[in-house]
Amino acid sequence: MVHLFQTLILLVFPILAIAAGLRDVVSYTIPNWMPGVLILGFAAAAVALGLPWRLAAADVAVGLVALIAGMGMFAAGWIGGGDAKLFAAAALWLGLAGAPTYLLVTGVAGGALAAGLLALRSASVRPLISAGPAWFVRLAEPGEGVPYGVAIALGALVAFPMSALGAHL
Repeated sequence: MVHLFQTLILLVFPILAIAAGLRDVVSYTIPNWMPGVLILGFAAAAVALGLPWRLAAADVAVGLVALIAGMGMFAAGWIGGGDAKLFAAAALWLGLAGAPTYLLVTGVAGGALAAGLLALRSASVRPLISAGPAWFVRLAEPGEGVPYGVAIALGALVAFPMSALGAHL
């Protein structure tokens, strides 16, 4: 029963990462409750799995560094506020072990996402998607932002198995 409880707590991370990425792509928003639940979920998972306090403290430090970096990217206009909060909350779960992969995959996925959106927003492709769902048509609008939460979620999911918490799955 304890193992089932631990597994359920660990599933909070991938479920919310996927939900946040999907929410961002369809609405260009990531509600505050999503990173908030990720933060609370980290605390619950760390306690439930008996994560050593030094490792938990290192994970918190990684999350704080990611929050500062996310705030800087937000201030520069590179990402939205929800993206910055999701970036930090995911980094908290991934810690030092998952951070390199997280940064690499998120950066590559963000570049691929931007390139895909540029192609989607080209004059030759846009007319072909005008009959699609409203959220997809909005993605194709020139001048719209990039739902970077998708790249953050992908980077987080790829890096999760490498993290101290993800290794328990």
